[in-house]
Amino acid sequence: MSFLASHNVDHVIEAIGWALDTVALDVERADVSSPRSLSLEEVIQHPRMEHERKSQEEYLQFVASLPDTLNSEGMRNVREHLQVRAETRDFVIEEFLEVERHKDLLRFSTAGSVDDGKSTLIGRLLYDSRNVYEDHIRSVTGPITAGQTQPAIDFAQLTDGLRAEREQGITIDVAYRYFSTQRRKFIIADTPGHEQYTRNMATGASTADLAIILIDARKGILTQSRRHAYIASLLGIRHLVAAINKMDLVDFSEDVYRKIETDFRELISSFGKANLVTIPVSALLGDNVVEPSINTPWYTGPTLLAHLENAPVGVEQVTKPFRLPIQRVIRPDQHYRGFAGQIAAGSIRKGDTIVALPSGRKSRVASITTFDGDLELAAAPQSIALTLEDELDISRGDIISEVAHPPQRATGIEASLVWFDATRLETHRPYLLKHGPQTVSARITRVLYRTNVESLQEEAVNTLGMNDIGVAEIEFTRPIFFDPYAEDRATGNFILIDLHTNATLAAGMIRRSLDTAATAAPHHKAALLSVNNAEQAATLEAALLAEHLPVVRTRVQSPAIWRALLGLGLLVILEGIPTESATAGLALHILEDLDPDAVSEFLQHLRDEGILPQNENQERQS
Repeated sequence: MSFLASHNVDHVIEAIGWALDTVALDVERADVSSPRSLSLEEVIQHPRMEHERKSQEEYLQFVASLPDTLNSEGMRNVREHLQVRAETRDFVIEEFLEVERHKDLLRFSTAGSVDDGKSTLIGRLLYDSRNVYEDHIRSVTGPITAGQTQPAIDFAQLTDGLRAEREQGITIDVAYRYFSTQRRKFIIADTPGHEQYTRNMATGASTADLAIILIDARKGILTQSRRHAYIASLLGIRHLVAAINKMDLVDFSEDVYRKIETDFRELISSFGKANLVTIPVSALLGDNVVEPSINTPWYTGPTLLAHLENAPVGVEQVTKPFRLPIQRVIRPDQHYRGFAGQIAAGSIRKGDTIVALPSGRKSRVASITTFDGDLELAAAPQSIALTLEDELDISRGDIISEVAHPPQRATGIEASLVWFDATRLETHRPYLLKHGPQTVSARITRVLYRTNVESLQEEAVNTLGMNDIGVAEIEFTRPIFFDPYAEDRATGNFILIDLHTNATLAAGMIRRSLDTAATAAPHHKAALLSVNNAEQAATLEAALLAEHLPVVRTRVQSPAIWRALLGLGLLVILEGIPTESATAGLALHILEDLDPDAVSEFLQHLRDEGILPQNENQERQS
């Protein structure tokens, strides 16, 4: 019995689970003609069980040999027996936490029309993967009724926690559930199917890496199924699973499954690129949810859990340009100044050169601090605090980016909107736009169109109502720095907020900038520039205008007027150098040299001071 007593018994459990998932169907078929199958006791006493194995590969080879002599029921018995043996071992919390730390996390959401079985599917997934406490199971287990041999479990109530949800048998609010397997950790967002709760579905899916769209095999693709699939596409979810549910009610018909699969693939292809996997399931009976089903011999793909365990996650964000929206400046004492936030995209190393926006000032990373200590390298989605080699003026709402690929700057955007509120969209009405940690005043100047989710046609409208999906143009009072949503979900999303009630009105996905001279380069800082004479003022003004910078040239000697112009973000050129007392404490950049060539040197000085952005040649040299 040394095999069962091995400290590697967890590998045995995983190996048998793997074998059961991959060959159970073949075992069931083999049992039809097999004269006998080994009992659990015979398996335990089998000579192979006495061999102490030292590697996962040997375990897999061992388990792969079991189906020749063991039926599927016997394999389940072996796995349960080993699970009991594992649970009776000494539990070492440090080992458990270390294993959990190295598991990756997959966030996924469920969507689909009402009564397609979303909550039942999630309940069955949690139950069959042994992620539900026994007291919770008892609370949703009904009495034995006539014709039943065991109590019935209402799997939907494992996730539907609100009283109204239990009474009506529907999902209203987004229900988040956490569970894990030996391969991965998961966060589920069980979202509602009713049209009036579409905003809840969009909220739950906004952070998902994968979406499961449930389709009732009896009804096919409904309007709400189309709406949820379209919203999932808008939200940039690149991994979709079409779970064709209630296959037991159509006698596990392959024809029904294939027709829905073909129709749904055509629908998804019209939205854009997405990795689609279709799986026939019965959430109520558990077919192809965790264990393969003997009722679908024509289906050779993975079970739902097997696909969730192997779906790619988190790789794309790490390879994108570095983005760190600043949420807080940490200043515990005069020796430390850290800029804290969650990395939205990319990675950063100690010593890397960064640019702070909107100032455009550059520096190098001095340290990367986390809760667990300093790091040499950090990547999305870690929460960190950066310290820089130079003292830069950075505050909440600013963004730290890599120099080579900074985000775009815009005061106007074209964006897709999912309208949540019963109050209809009004053009030119002031709204608050929250983009990452910063909030700016905004107004919608024009609604371009609304998408008909049934026909996917674009309809000309001048407003949007609750649950409408459309495209609009939006202007802000001050610029934001962003990436198009198709390139980076983290820096390309925003919400619109009612200025008076603070209600969330819409979720937005930025499509492109509307600025005529939209540039990804860092922009200028408002400044007061003083030159000796009109000739120098004209030369300096022409040079700044050639770089598409906002300039005003004046002879007025009024600090109040200068301050107002600076408040508009302008570069103010003064003809003549005022006295220090006449500036009323305003910072003044002075060109004292009368040489005509001094203007170019003055411009370089302004770039070095961070007043002006670096030009392209200087960027390439740096």
